[in-house]
Amino acid sequence: MKRSLSFLLLVLTLTPSLFPAKVQFAEQFYRLYHQHLNRSPESSAENIWYLSMALRSPFANPLNALAEIEDEVAWEKYRNLFRMHAYLEIVEQYLALAAKYDKFEAKFYNYPWKAANLDSLRTAESYYHLALESWNLALGFAQVVREKRFHWIDLEEIRYWEDEAYRIEMGELDYRDIIETHLERLAQVRQDFQAMDYDTY
Repeated sequence: MKRSLSFLLLVLTLTPSLFPAKVQFAEQFYRLYHQHLNRSPESSAENIWYLSMALRSPFANPLNALAEIEDEVAWEKYRNLFRMHAYLEIVEQYLALAAKYDKFEAKFYNYPWKAANLDSLRTAESYYHLALESWNLALGFAQVVREKRFHWIDLEEIRYWEDEAYRIEMGELDYRDIIETHLERLAQVRQDFQAMDYDTY
């Protein structure tokens, strides 16, 4: 008995914590976001939830930020970059969800499932619109980040995020164009499905 009690005390002292830490800061939720090898609607929805919680949660102390923060201006830039990047990741997740439901072409032999395909197109369209909303929010934060007062601040650990802001400013990264192209094609596919009847089958 004494031996097992000693072993238990040893385990308790060597284990940093038996209880998980509460996830409450933006950076903690962001760390839970991850890319799946095989994307499914469930994994995309999970990632959207993590990123949305990151955007709703307070930031950790600058000492625990994902980049080294030296002053208030760097802290402001970091927070805007974080939000921009999170919204861009949400856009990608919504596009992945939309792709799962989108019918990229209306084949004549899909007529027996016409109603289901039209339903699926409605779901894809709603995800494209959500992606567009997230893109517009990302644009706002990208514009703030590219202000002159932030140009001299280099947050080395998250330089990729700043590259995203630069690509947005230069027009190299434009999800609006991509999403609108998908929506135009989807509208045509919907028309093709609606025009189908027993005679076309």
